[in-house]
Amino acid sequence: MDVAELDQILLAGAAILLVAVLAIRLSARIGLPSLLIYLGMGLLLGESGPGHIHFENAQLAHALGFAALVVILTEGGLTTRWNEVRPVMPLGLMLATVGVAISVGVVACVAHFVLGLSWQLSVLLGAVTSPTDAAAVFSVLRKVPIRPRLRGALEAESGLNDAPTVLLVTLVSTGEVGEKGLLSFTGLVLYELVVGAIFGLLIGWVSVGLIRRMALGSAGLYPLAVLSVAFISYAGGSVLLHVSGFAAVYVTSLVLGRAELPHRIATRSFVDGIAWLAQIGLFVMLGLLASPGQFELNDVLVALVIGIAVTVVGRFASVAVSAAPFRLPWAERTFISWAGLRGAVPIVLATIPLAEGVPQADRIFDVVFVLVLLFTLLQGPSLPWLAKRLNVLDENAAHEVDIDVAPLESLGADMLQVHVPSESRLAGVEIGELRLPPGVSVSLVIRGEQAFVPDRRTVLRAADSLLIVAPSPVREQTVRRLRAVSRAGRLAGWFGERGREQTD
Repeated sequence: MDVAELDQILLAGAAILLVAVLAIRLSARIGLPSLLIYLGMGLLLGESGPGHIHFENAQLAHALGFAALVVILTEGGLTTRWNEVRPVMPLGLMLATVGVAISVGVVACVAHFVLGLSWQLSVLLGAVTSPTDAAAVFSVLRKVPIRPRLRGALEAESGLNDAPTVLLVTLVSTGEVGEKGLLSFTGLVLYELVVGAIFGLLIGWVSVGLIRRMALGSAGLYPLAVLSVAFISYAGGSVLLHVSGFAAVYVTSLVLGRAELPHRIATRSFVDGIAWLAQIGLFVMLGLLASPGQFELNDVLVALVIGIAVTVVGRFASVAVSAAPFRLPWAERTFISWAGLRGAVPIVLATIPLAEGVPQADRIFDVVFVLVLLFTLLQGPSLPWLAKRLNVLDENAAHEVDIDVAPLESLGADMLQVHVPSESRLAGVEIGELRLPPGVSVSLVIRGEQAFVPDRRTVLRAADSLLIVAPSPVREQTVRRLRAVSRAGRLAGWFGERGREQTD
């Protein structure tokens, strides 16, 4: 490749990326999941479209797909609040293990007895289509403000269910699942999940201490450090311990997201942008890998049957069994069942049998591709309506406040940058009514293009930005207090640190 060819590739790549970014707003306006637009772009650029780009390297697609999923899981873990995930982590684990097993069994039986497929193809279809997709779940839940425990359960499940399904698809594709047996396979899955989670917890805990103590020369270096830690967790778990790198990186990201790291909002914004880039590249690449000109009517019919089996029968059965010990209301079970979105993960998993040369693997890929297109188009736009009908929306979601932290190490203090969103109940509250811990000072208020030093009688307004200096020992107490007032207003003390949320 010479410089001229590189320039052409950069021009085409930048143009595609810009169109993909602009398509995000279009997808939000028309209620169409953005992943469908990106897959469509890949199809147009592929050999069956006007782009005529020939791409059939299943092994490269498999490797790049896993790398993209690491970035997506990192962003999901960083933006997931641990106080929401922790109470429902047992439910998430049940959905990611027992729920996946039930779904695989249901789909495999339907594929074998109804469609007449071989047991190998039937189990592969079940394993490939059973996991929910982190990118699809995280992106949709940002737009649907559901109750914290529902959001936490869905995010935990999508972050953890990759490990058992990747292992099952790999073993079935290589023919090793029959040699290991059910007991050995179950033990291997538990080992990969548990040890991977412990390894991720350890990496996250050590990294938090290091990042807090590092005085980096630029705020832009902190996001790079966090992203590097995420890849170390994934690759270290996979290479050194042979455990689930996906479980490790998700747990590490949860730990990093929970910690009050320097420039936390800047870090999240950076990783969010990288995650969007990973999603765009992943879906466009998978669209390139597909060959719609080879799709047959029989593949569409099989996709419909398998889609109904996994989305309706398998998913509802797996949620019913997994949620039984937790006594969830039927409305919440129904929403969790319908919100189990499939996206890039099933298509990426379908590249494993392709790379291993499994007979009829191309048919599996075609069926899964059509299934994802059809059922994402059906499920995604319906979730806001369903959440409203089932009354599982979080009424306080619009009142939350974002707080960034920058260290003032020489003073033993931290500077908090607080933005007052339009729906926050901080608006209308006087500075003195915040009742912040002793020693904490609201140093500056930025309102529009003006900045001024407030007094105790200054009334906060929507869209204000505050600079607050807090001694390090009371920083977390200050953050909790600000979030409580943001949710419940000047009477937040009546409802505790989480505001009105505790009364739901």
